[in-house]
Amino acid sequence: MSIPTDVASLQIMAHVYKKEGLQSIFNKTVESLVAEVPYINWVGIYMYENLDHKLVAASNMEDDLRWECNGELKFPIKNSSNKEIGMMIVRSRQPIAFDVTDVSTLETIAEAIGQESFAN
Repeated sequence: MSIPTDVASLQIMAHVYKKEGLQSIFNKTVESLVAEVPYINWVGIYMYENLDHKLVAASNMEDDLRWECNGELKFPIKNSSNKEIGMMIVRSRQPIAFDVTDVSTLETIAEAIGQESFAN
């Protein structure tokens, strides 16, 4: 695990386990990942409402870097019934930014968000 991703993960998980409230957890997730991990330039959390995808938190609501990013990872957010209820998207301007340890850490964060979503 990269040290910056590890630091962000610890901040996010502490927030999740404090049961700070769902929107607060979403905001802490996007803020921590962009602030702590130098190669993560944008993070967005989408939750599914019926057939729509609603952006509930983003590091920059006006610009999602869709056309500027060279690297993108998507992580499903699932509830305790293993139903996909949302998606966390992480984008980088760097072409080869993420490694395997980043992926496993970000998967853990998405899983924790999903479990907390179901609890609320």
